[in-house]
Parts: sequence; structure tokens; C-alpha cells
Amino acid sequence: MNRNLDGIYFRVQRGDKYENICFSDLTDEEREQIGKGRSAEWWKSVACHLADVLIALGEQLDLVME
Repeated sequence: MNRNLDGIYFRVQRGDKYENICFSDLTDEEREQIGKGRSAEWWKSVACHLADVLIALGEQLDLVME
């Protein structure tokens, strides 16, 4: 299921066609392939963006941990 939650898209081949898939919707294997050779700075920017998305989702859902 493609939920398009994080807004970080990659073009991947699935079957006979290419699709733009959100990072959080990639399979483990696709994430592994996309991450190969990426710098620590690149991974840090991905992590920071994902953290921002989680914060926004928590605010939208009015989630508070006590």
C-alpha cells in the first residue's frame, strides 16, 4: 500500500514499470538499494525530514504522551 506519508520520493522499478514511491513506502530492499553509497549527511537530512513529518502527524492527531 502506498500511503505517501513522508514526501521523499524515489523512482523505482516495480514489475515492468517505473513508479515514484515515497521513502516510507519502499520495501526494505528498495531502501537498501537507494541508500547505497549515500553520505552520512544525506542520511541525516532524511532522518531530520522524517522527524518533522512525525511531529506534524502527531500535531494533526493531537497526540500527547504523558
